[in-house]
Amino acid sequence: MIPTIVLLFAVEIKTAGSLSLLVSLPTMLVAFARYSRDGSFAILGANLRFTAVMVGGSIAGAALGGLLLGVFPDRVLIPVLAVILLASALKLARHA
Repeated sequence: MIPTIVLLFAVEIKTAGSLSLLVSLPTMLVAFARYSRDGSFAILGANLRFTAVMVGGSIAGAALGGLLLGVFPDRVLIPVLAVILLASALKLARHA
């Protein structure tokens, strides 16, 4: 979502990250409530190792991203984000 906000709306990366969290939070809260009600979280217990790896990676990525905040200038990050967005689009197009 961040590359899309940066590239389409010309918003600086820090603002785009905050907007991404703001937009995602209501969606995550509603999804959490729905999955909790219908017992869908039981599958996480069945795949505990995978779940632990994903949680660990998410925490490590957030921590590393926070530490690197401000280290790389926008003129470096924007092309990198554009490449990530294009790679995601290509992977999605090939998935069908």
